[in-house]
Amino acid sequence: MTTTSTKPTAQPTMTTPTRAAKKTPITPRLVVKDAPRAIAWYVEHLGARDLVRNTTKDGTIVHAEIEVAGALVYLVEENRGWHNHAPSSLGGSPVLLAIEVDDVDGFAATMVAGGATIIFPIADQFYGERGGRLQDPFGHVWMVSKVIEHLSPEEMQRRMDAFEG
Repeated sequence: MTTTSTKPTAQPTMTTPTRAAKKTPITPRLVVKDAPRAIAWYVEHLGARDLVRNTTKDGTIVHAEIEVAGALVYLVEENRGWHNHAPSSLGGSPVLLAIEVDDVDGFAATMVAGGATIIFPIADQFYGERGGRLQDPFGHVWMVSKVIEHLSPEEMQRRMDAFEG
């Protein structure tokens, strides 16, 4: 059995000096294979802003920050020795990322054009949103939606009961 160190082997270097998005108490950290390609994909297909990249001397991204729809999202390269496992190494991701956008259909079409897979097609949903689910090329699942109808908790439960039949 081979043991892998869980400590960094090289000091990270900072390639972008400032953080623009506001950090919240909980910030998702997406583990990906090929972080530079993932960042480029999120910039092109989710409209993300590339904010910060910290790398080891060999260029491996150990911490990156992007802003997606005004929210700060961290990224890190897969490193199994550090228990950073990308969804493709785990057979999928148990985490769903919810994003609200003005043009759900256009946003989803841009994702699909970039290689995302439709899990649930975009449609008007019984719970008052237009939305669906897509899996990005890095294995992360995005719930893309827009509120189209504001529902009381009671109406939401009534509709849930009817949906379950």
